[in-house]
Amino acid sequence: MIQINGLYKSYGRQVIFDDVSFTVSTGERIGLVGRNGHGKTTLFRMILGQEHPDAGTISLPSGYSIGHLSQHIRFEADTVLGEACLSLPPQEDGRDETYKAETVLAGLGFQREDLVLHPTTLSGGFQVRLNLAKVLLSDPCMLLLDEPTNYLDIVSMRWLARFLRGWRKEFILITHDRDFMDGVTTHTMAIHRCKIRKVEGTTGKLYGQLLLEEEVHEKTRINDEKRRREAEQFINRFRAKATKARAVQSRLKALKRRERLEELTEIENLAFRFNPAPFTGRYLMEVSSLSFGFSPGGPLLIEDLSFHVGKEDRIAIIGRNGHGKTTLLNLLAGELSPVAGAVRRHRDLRLAYFGQTNIERLNPGMTVEEEIMAAHPERHRGTARSICGAMMFPGDHALKKVGVLSGGEKSRVLLGRLLVTPANMLLLDEPTNHLDMESTESLLEAIKEFRGAVVIVTHSEMILHALATRLIVFDGGKVFLFEGTYSEFLERVGWRSEDLSGGEGLPRGTATRKPGRAKQSSDRKRLRRIRAGLINERARTLGALKVRIDEIEGEIMRLEEETGQHNDDLVRVSAAGDAEAIVRISKALHDATSRIESLFSSLEALYGELDTRTREFQEKLDAVETEL
Repeated sequence: MIQINGLYKSYGRQVIFDDVSFTVSTGERIGLVGRNGHGKTTLFRMILGQEHPDAGTISLPSGYSIGHLSQHIRFEADTVLGEACLSLPPQEDGRDETYKAETVLAGLGFQREDLVLHPTTLSGGFQVRLNLAKVLLSDPCMLLLDEPTNYLDIVSMRWLARFLRGWRKEFILITHDRDFMDGVTTHTMAIHRCKIRKVEGTTGKLYGQLLLEEEVHEKTRINDEKRRREAEQFINRFRAKATKARAVQSRLKALKRRERLEELTEIENLAFRFNPAPFTGRYLMEVSSLSFGFSPGGPLLIEDLSFHVGKEDRIAIIGRNGHGKTTLLNLLAGELSPVAGAVRRHRDLRLAYFGQTNIERLNPGMTVEEEIMAAHPERHRGTARSICGAMMFPGDHALKKVGVLSGGEKSRVLLGRLLVTPANMLLLDEPTNHLDMESTESLLEAIKEFRGAVVIVTHSEMILHALATRLIVFDGGKVFLFEGTYSEFLERVGWRSEDLSGGEGLPRGTATRKPGRAKQSSDRKRLRRIRAGLINERARTLGALKVRIDEIEGEIMRLEEETGQHNDDLVRVSAAGDAEAIVRISKALHDATSRIESLFSSLEALYGELDTRTREFQEKLDAVETEL
């Protein structure tokens, strides 16, 4: 068990943690959430001893080992496999467990021919994957995983999710992918207003409880302020009257004893809304027999691909890294030319492109505001300032030079440029990298509302399930168009690499299953149908619960506005001495207040049901995944 007591940490005037205490018990798998800059990575660094709290204690059991993904990459062995094997715990009987390293490396996307390469010849992303493999193989008492999926493709993310669901020790996970987190954790912990709140269950349950607590806080504060004003009026009115002296003194003492609740400051959220350009045609873009390779006469990354883009299509490009997804976006954007075939763009096409390398095209000498203005057709400063605020660069923060920004901040600038650019087609290459969970969900909602076409490269199954109606799939050395949703793809086709893989990872150093006979095609199809059915049922069931939650929250907001109006009306008719109106409005106010309390109770029950049903579906899906 890890125990943290009375933790306090600040940087200058910015308080990160204020009197924080929590424990991590045996076997707990915790998802850590919180806005970027609110202290998630700082907490990891303090647990690791790389930073020290200003006050408070962090207590670890004797001999308790922690594995984490280090920012400093250093290799000692001559091969990828040899480097991975260095992290295997020594066996007393001298048993060779190289197969464990092979299994984990395969799960994280390494091909057999990669295992003999020198680690320094790998790309930066695969060097990070090798470091992740070493952490998983070291079998520590606890894993600290800070955005481990950022350098993984969709197939590797699915493998890592299975691995983490099988982990029987402790871990704390930071990720912007809410579905990934909910699928592998037992508890959720939020850094919120310099405190830490931990619950057993999913992110939905935690956020629901935080929402309820803040609603109660605000209602209590408003009622307290009202009673305080009434008490002050009473004191001022009767202070000089001897007959009321005792009552006045009683009110004075009560006011001094009552702790004054502070109004909660508003937490900034990214506010996304794309700027749609009109389009009246049928197809924005038509791609016919497209082929591309970087070397003349060499292998083709893309061969004979044909598809069209309708004016409200949601097309996802999916597959392993390095197989051509970003290259395809560059071809669609006109930044590369095909070796064969054609990309025909409608004359009214207005394209906005968010690319992985486009961040480097920002001018380091310009301010955030100037970059936004440069993308706006009217170069209007007021609009630019409002976009800066929406991208969490309020006030003077909009005057920061791009050159001093972090990678995540530059991504927000690039998104800001997209928001002011009139477009009827968005090309988005992993736009959620560097965004936190709340910002990712804001972006997802903006994409849903955009009245134009979207072509997106993403490894997030949450986004795929929520958005994609057609897929371009890179798998098995080929690229092809799939007409259908991601759930339908998993049911009817599935990932070839998952069918061919022989293991799922080795939590706690257990032995791998020996590969038996390949599953019959009919069995795989049956299991895929079951899995797709569960996924669809989960979407319907959880979707209905979320709709009901949204309806109740909307009704609460409406009633709270109504009670505010009733209070104003009550003051007005009281001043006028209208007894009949006072009775009528008081009853309406009482009815609305009672209804709000009832709705809060229903809301809490719905969040509990959402949490329970989420776990039930995950357990069923896990059972099917194991058979597959």
